[in-house]
Amino acid sequence: MRTTMDRIAPIFLFLLLIIDTSTAIDTINTTQSIRDGETILSANGAYELGFFSPGNSANRYLGIWYTKISVMTVVWVANRETPLNDSSGVLRLTEQGILVLSNRNGSKVWSSDSSRPATNPAAQLLDSGNLAVKEEGDDNLESSLWQSFEHPADTLLPEMKLGRNRITGMDSYITSWKSPDDPSRGNVSEILVPYGYPEIIVVENSIVKHRSGPWNGLRFSGMPQSKPNPKYSIEFVFNEKEIFYRYHVLSQSMPWRVTVTQGGDVQRFTWIEQTRSWLLYLTLNTDNCERYALCGANGICSINSSPMCGCLNGFVPKVQSEWELTDWSSGCVRRTPLNCSGDGFQKVSAVKLPQTKTSWFNRSMNLEECKNTCLNNCSCTAYSNLDIRDGGSGCLLWFDDLLDVRILVENEPDIYIRMAASELDNGYGAKIETKANEKKRIILSVVLSTGILFLGLALVFYVWKRHQMKNSMLHSHHEILTSSMPLPLCFHIVLI
Repeated sequence: MRTTMDRIAPIFLFLLLIIDTSTAIDTINTTQSIRDGETILSANGAYELGFFSPGNSANRYLGIWYTKISVMTVVWVANRETPLNDSSGVLRLTEQGILVLSNRNGSKVWSSDSSRPATNPAAQLLDSGNLAVKEEGDDNLESSLWQSFEHPADTLLPEMKLGRNRITGMDSYITSWKSPDDPSRGNVSEILVPYGYPEIIVVENSIVKHRSGPWNGLRFSGMPQSKPNPKYSIEFVFNEKEIFYRYHVLSQSMPWRVTVTQGGDVQRFTWIEQTRSWLLYLTLNTDNCERYALCGANGICSINSSPMCGCLNGFVPKVQSEWELTDWSSGCVRRTPLNCSGDGFQKVSAVKLPQTKTSWFNRSMNLEECKNTCLNNCSCTAYSNLDIRDGGSGCLLWFDDLLDVRILVENEPDIYIRMAASELDNGYGAKIETKANEKKRIILSVVLSTGILFLGLALVFYVWKRHQMKNSMLHSHHEILTSSMPLPLCFHIVLI
């Protein structure tokens, strides 16, 4: 019996070890650590957390990368500003729920933070690639203590939010690596601007390089390539608690990522297993008209025109000599100043809507209410529907110069630009909708209606009067005839 137990015990212990390892492969708690050379895997085996050296660098970083992809592709870096110079790094989780990365001397190289005190914290690498610190057994991400998805590097993964938490004030955005050998923050960032009506911008050295256009209910209006498709869907949320954009992959079999590059571009990739390479699915910088405000204020860019830049109808170059040298940065000014009460609107279709940083919006208005709101505010320069779905709804108003407008074929929604009445020309497709003209039309209609009524009454009275006079004359003539002539003659005349 003792011999049998001696044989079973090692096997039993080995099975316990396997079970313990398999159940904790994606998680560490306060009694565990990850050393250089060790990793943890997400439960689906898609992502791995551990230490790596980028490119030709000898520095060591804690990061997350794809497990099953042959090309080493890092999607998140913890200590991107504070590299380790050797392989002595250790990651631990404190009882307060804070991740701490230490070097050989035990000095802190990097640490996370925590939204509140922890009771029994654990750090888990989720199937989405998100490293989340939460109470052990709590799968609700909304109650997590910390998560890497809220502190992105240069990559936006599916389900990751790009935007602002309006309660905490924390912004989540992606920033390029400095170089392929250095994952520290580069000069290019993709940010969701939380002012006015939100839109995405790409910034390089604090200068805006690209703008997505406002959300139109289906996509960002300046990104027709991001319209609904069978590969992924885009979600935009704007409420009292948060403003964010994220995308959802419709097929989990193909890895997707969005990366901001050192060259100032934002690119969407998908992995093709047959070629074992990343396929560039789309890029934001498709042509020169994507360069932010290339044609200046109140200018419009057309990639099929030469030169590319022109002025919106009713506007002229501010500095003609500069435009002749193809320097359009000074933009355009109105040919005829606005007069407020005598202004109208010109409908412009198939364009990327202007910058919305200082715009105003209302979700419940219809287009007519939107027009009247703009018309009654002398500072309003243009208006548009907010949402193109179901025939259009909502209201978006602009109050400054119109920046970064370009032609986009079949783009929605239309924009109505405020113009002086003299500039409105139906021959150019302008729709005359002025407050003054409306009053004139009402007055003219009343005058014409009243005039027609009086003319009609006068005509009726005239016809009636003539009829009365004719009857009177006939009656008098009959009396004369019957009194001065013999009956046979009168009878003869009547017969004739």
